[in-house]
Parts: sequence; C-alpha cells; structure tokens
Amino acid sequence: MAAGIRAKHGWLSSNTSLYRALHRHISPSSVCLQRAADVRGARAASSATSDSQTYCMELVRSRDYDGYVSSLLLPEEARRSSLALRAFNVELAQVKDSVSQKTIGLMRMQFWKAAVEEIYRDEPPNQPVSAELWRAVRKHYLTKRWLLRIITEREKDLDDRAYRNLQELETYSENTQSSLIYLLLECLGLKNVHADHAASHIGKAQGIVTCLRATPYHGSRRKVYLPMDVCMLHGASQEDFIRGSREQNVRDVVYDIASQAHVHLQHARSFSNNVPKAANLAFLQTVSLKEPNKRNCTSGPGRSPTDISPSSFLLLLPPPLPPVMPPLWGILPGRLSGGSQRNLDLF
Repeated sequence: MAAGIRAKHGWLSSNTSLYRALHRHISPSSVCLQRAADVRGARAASSATSDSQTYCMELVRSRDYDGYVSSLLLPEEARRSSLALRAFNVELAQVKDSVSQKTIGLMRMQFWKAAVEEIYRDEPPNQPVSAELWRAVRKHYLTKRWLLRIITEREKDLDDRAYRNLQELETYSENTQSSLIYLLLECLGLKNVHADHAASHIGKAQGIVTCLRATPYHGSRRKVYLPMDVCMLHGASQEDFIRGSREQNVRDVVYDIASQAHVHLQHARSFSNNVPKAANLAFLQTVSLKEPNKRNCTSGPGRSPTDISPSSFLLLLPPPLPPVMPPLWGILPGRLSGGSQRNLDLF
C-alpha cells in the first residue's frame, strides 16, 4: 500500500512539475500579448477591408458617376458588389488613356487576367479592387467568363483605331457593357433568359451612346472612334469631328449611329413583359441614355429629326427599359446629363 501511495504521489508530483513548467513557458503576460496581437490583426484586416471598399466607391464616384448613382439605388446585399464590378470596369477603361505605349497597356491587362484567375483560386492580389472583386465573386458566384471577356475586349481596343463598321462597335459594346450588366444581374440573384436578352441590347445601346457622347472629348485629343463605314457613307472626315463641324453630313452620321442605339432599346423594350421586376435595378443606368436627349432633341416647328447639335452629340432615344424612378432627376438635377469627361473616358 505504501508503494501505491508513493506511486500515486509520484504521479501527482510529476503532473505538478509539468504544470509548473507549462506555467513558466505560458505566462499570463504572454497570453495577453498573443491576444493583443490577434486583436490588432483583426483590426488591421477590418481596416484593409474598409479601405478597399472606400477606394472602389471613390473611384466609381469620380470616374463613372452614372454607375455610382445606379449602384447606390441597389439593395444593400448587391450594392457593394456592384461598386466592385464598376471599379473593375473603370480600372480597365483607364488603361488605354494612361499608357504611352501599347506594350505597357498589354502588361496591365495581363495583370488583370492573372488577378481574375487568382481570385477564383481564393488567392486575390493585394490590391483594393481585386480584394473587393474577390468578395463579390465569393458572395454571388459570379461567372468568370464575363470578367475575362471584358478584359479581352479592352485589350483588343488598345490598338487605338476607329471602328471599321457599326457591327464592330456593337461587338465591342456587347463584350464590355453587356457583360457588365450580366454580372449585375448575377449580383441581384437573377438568371433569366429574357433579362439576359434585354441586357444584351441595352449594353449595345449604352456602348453606342457612350461612343457618341465621348466624341467631343476624343476630338479635343485629335482622335475619332466613330464607325468609318457610316462616316464614309455621308462623306464626313475625321477632321470634321475634330473641328466640331456642324455641317449636315456630320449630323447625318450622328443620326444614323443614334438610330442603331434606338433600335437596340426598342428590342430591349420588347422583352419588358417577360423580364422579372427585380431585374429593373440592373438597368437603371439607361436613364442617362434618355434624359439629356429629351431636353436637347425635342422635335418642333422648323426642327428636323437630324437637327442634333454635333457639339453635344445627345441622341433622340425612346424611353428606357424598364420604367425607372422619376424622382431620381429631382434628387440629382443635372448630374447625369452626360458630357463630363469623368463619364466619357470609360468607353
């Protein structure tokens, strides 16, 4: 029995020694330091997330105000993701104007291609837009194909030349503007073939209108991107647009291109009875296609359908699809009327 007691006390003393040894190595002060480090790490992560969100919001607000306002009107669960997607679009759109050599632009496009691949591997680059885009992809399971298609089309556009024909402009608009709308629909949790068809036509109309609205801005830099086939049809040269000519042939070019945007909006409207109401929010930016044109292109006595000011390039377009909130214009008078550089360099 004594041996048993000794054995028992020996076991207790060995455990006591072990406890004391552990206590020496893991003192309360070290535990506190570890907890403080964890708290600092959590705060740093939270701060980084907040910084990336703020960065994207400010980028979109300063460079794509129409898209910024449209994003603010989305439900809370889709708002942040919409801003991330629009910030991604702005980053790509700015490449063309911010590089002096095509090679540099291609390198930046390659960065974004690699970034998208890493985002889908849950290894986003340490960059604000990439971080927000990764969050949007994880939350809404966004389709990678649309993101890569935007990059690829923007990469092709680095050639910096006029579109050969109207169909080429439509293809560019489909691959950039329409792809962005497809992603916005996914942020809203919508997968509907009629909504996709409407988005395709709205994206094409938006791309065409943006090209026209951006013509004075590009002309100030001695560049013209309007389809060459339409210009040749009416005998209008690039120099006419650079000088801001108001001749009838220039107006006819504008009218013909605007008419194609009109056709796409009409096609989009034809799906209005089949498009889910929830999809309306993804099409809010179509308001900017109509409002300035309603003010500047109203027909009247002595005014022909082609009497469109070449200096503003605002188009005569039908009401947008879908019906949107009229109070928007009372809240933001004059802010979405187009013509500002911050919205025009997105094309």
